[in-house]
Amino acid sequence: MGPPSAFLCGRVVPAIEGSTRYNRINSTREYGVRDMSGRGRLVIVVCGILTWVLGTEPARSYDVVEMTHGGTIEGTITLDGSVPEPKAFNLITFPDPAYCGRISNGRGWRLLHDFVVGHQGGLKDAIVLLEGVESGKPFDVSVPLIEARDCMFQPFMTVVRNGHAVEVINMDPVMHDIQGYETSLEAGARVLFNTPLVMNHQHRRGDLHALHNHAPGKSLVGPIYLNKGRRTFYMQCGFHAYMESWAMAVNNPYYALTDAEGKFKIDQIPPGTYQLVVWHPQTGPGTTKSVVVQPDGTLIEHLTLPAPRGNRTAYKILDNPRFGLESLGYSVDIQPLLERQR
Repeated sequence: MGPPSAFLCGRVVPAIEGSTRYNRINSTREYGVRDMSGRGRLVIVVCGILTWVLGTEPARSYDVVEMTHGGTIEGTITLDGSVPEPKAFNLITFPDPAYCGRISNGRGWRLLHDFVVGHQGGLKDAIVLLEGVESGKPFDVSVPLIEARDCMFQPFMTVVRNGHAVEVINMDPVMHDIQGYETSLEAGARVLFNTPLVMNHQHRRGDLHALHNHAPGKSLVGPIYLNKGRRTFYMQCGFHAYMESWAMAVNNPYYALTDAEGKFKIDQIPPGTYQLVVWHPQTGPGTTKSVVVQPDGTLIEHLTLPAPRGNRTAYKILDNPRFGLESLGYSVDIQPLLERQR
C-alpha cells in the first residue's frame, strides 16, 4: 500500500516519500509525507497571503540583493511588571499522568512556564522583526521542526515563512492530538486542523523510564491558510493542554528570537527607515517603534513588553482532595523522574 494522499493548498496531491513539489499556482512548496525507517512526520504547509497581526496592510514581496554597508540592530527585550506564575495543570485530569508527570512539581501538577525571564529581567522567546524591508540578504527557507517530546512541544516559540512548512513529530510513547489555529487580535482565531499524532509502533506504551529511547511516530500532512490579518500560528495538544507551541509568520529574513537573557541581534539590514516590532504570545499586541538604520551603523534598542495583569486563577495549584490522586479510585505513581518543576 502506497503513501496516503495529502490535501495541500486547496487540492489533493499524492504524498511521495522524500518528495518536494513546487505549486506554480500558489507559489508554495508542497512537502510530501516521509515515513522512512519509522521516521514519521506531520508536515504542515503554510499557504496564503499573510498580513501583519497588528494591521491590515498586505505583505509585500521580497527580493534578494547583494548586501553592502548594511546596518545592525541589537539590544534587549525586558518584561515590564511582575513575572506571572507558570500555568499549572492537574495531571490526573489528563491522559497519561504517570508518563507526562516525569516532568512535574512532585505533587501531581505539570507546570507550563510561558514566561522565562533572565537574571537581568530579559524576556526569552520574544520575536523581534523589521517591517517594511523589501529587499536584502537571502531569506532562509529552512523548515522549522517542532518535536512533541516528554509531553512538551519544543521549541515553545518559532517563526514560519509564507508558503513553507512546519514539521511536527511525536517522539513520545503516548498519543498526542494536534490542534492548530491561526489567530490575531482583530480577526480572532480559526481552526486549521485537528489530527492525531500517533506514537512510533516500536514504543511500549507506558514506558516510564527517564531515559527511554525517543523515536518518531507516523505522519500526516495538512494545510495552513493564514488570512484576514492573522499572522500567528498556535498549536496545542488536545489530550495534554499544557503542551503549547507558537509561531509568527515573517515576510523577510530580518527577525530574531530573544535568547535566555532577552538579547537579540539583526544584521545586514539595508539602510532605511523601518518599523521594529516586538511580540510575545502572552503579552497582547506587542510593541512597535520606528527606527532608522544607517550604513554600517549599529543601533542599540532596549524595549519592554507589558506583563499581563490580572489573576490567572484557572491555572493555580489547588490542594483540593476532590481532585487529588485518591479521587481516581486506583493508584497512580506520578514521579518527576526527569525534572522537578518549581
